Amino acid sequence: MGILQELLKDIPVPKMVKVKVKFDDSKIEDLEQALLEKLNQDRIQEKVKPGMNIAIAVGSRGLDRLVELTAVTVKFLKDLGAKPFIVPSMGSHGGATAEGQSEVLAHLGVTEESVGCEIRSTMEVVKIGELENGLPVYVDQYASEADGIVVLNRVKPHTAFRGPVESGIMKMISIGLGKQRGAEACHQLGFKYMAENVPAMAKMIMEKKPVLFGVATIENAFDKVAIVDVLTPEEINEREVDLQVKAKELLPKLFFDQLDVLIIDQIGKNISGDGMDPNITGRYPTPYAYGGPDVNKMVVLGLTPQTEGNANGVGTADFTTQRLVDRMDLEVTYANGLTSTVVAPTKIATTLANDLEAIKAAVKTCNILDFTKVKLVRIKNTLELSEIEVSEELVGYVKEHQNMEVMTDLYELPFDEKGNLF
Repeated sequence: MGILQELLKDIPVPKMVKVKVKFDDSKIEDLEQALLEKLNQDRIQEKVKPGMNIAIAVGSRGLDRLVELTAVTVKFLKDLGAKPFIVPSMGSHGGATAEGQSEVLAHLGVTEESVGCEIRSTMEVVKIGELENGLPVYVDQYASEADGIVVLNRVKPHTAFRGPVESGIMKMISIGLGKQRGAEACHQLGFKYMAENVPAMAKMIMEKKPVLFGVATIENAFDKVAIVDVLTPEEINEREVDLQVKAKELLPKLFFDQLDVLIIDQIGKNISGDGMDPNITGRYPTPYAYGGPDVNKMVVLGLTPQTEGNANGVGTADFTTQRLVDRMDLEVTYANGLTSTVVAPTKIATTLANDLEAIKAAVKTCNILDFTKVKLVRIKNTLELSEIEVSEELVGYVKEHQNMEVMTDLYELPFDEKGNLF
């Protein structure tokens, strides 16, 4: 027995129960009709003239029903006599290449066949000005040459900063349409100033380029479209603030103010850009965002297959496993930090031999006197929160909470002969 095993041998792992968590699952059933009702308003239609070449900015995030949203917007513009085309608007994603960005869209289901118009992908940009702080402002070359620009994105809380406007239409305009150079410029001064720079860049672009409208969605706790809206440039400044508030209300969450230990089975880029959503875990990659539970120690056990070795976010945890580290692609993971300028999440957390040791290490170091009373929660990932596991110490709290329901009796966590959960 090594020194680590000796230190951990007497640390108990609590008994657990399964818990059902209730969230608002309201969603739009007929999305095409809902979107067309917003598009077919005079203030929107009057912006579109026959013959206009219109660039539709579509990003790399996995929006619910992205293909349908895009296709309906394309058809709406075509019916008014315009000539729409898609511009990949995803900053430096897709390897910061034109081909890579087209491939990202195809992976999301957005192809010329599926949405009914051409995709024009380039990494070339046009500089249209500078902010007062000296940051340059860029726009995709094809979009810059178009007669009109339409932006499509989901509005949601950001994971690294807080402000009236976070992720949404303005971020798509400033960073997405700015391609790699625009994303780099917006991140140059760090997330401390992002709440100022994102809207400032977007406003300059809307003043100097013919942005016609933005299609904004908000998703519920199950990543289904709950709200869709269409905003003119004049409305974006004010309405996106209101949509951001609503998005935060619908965000899934862990209904605990404080936890001793949080176990996360899987992290990955398909779960969140941060591997795990900090809005759920309460652990943020920068000091400029906040919210969520106060977690003393956090453990991440593995990577999703879809993340292909990108372990961005593992550094936000306190403990991880050797099997996660063995699957890491360091080059891909570190590239995340070099692009965002935030490198703490790409560090490797304290690594234990297996799940059992990692969990015991978290319990041992969570700063409580009686380890048998540990407040511990286990989740699969930060996307799937409708069923979680909680330790015996939290059962009474769960039974009194209107959003949670105990589903099982107490049981021991199942570990295999290698000390991993199954």
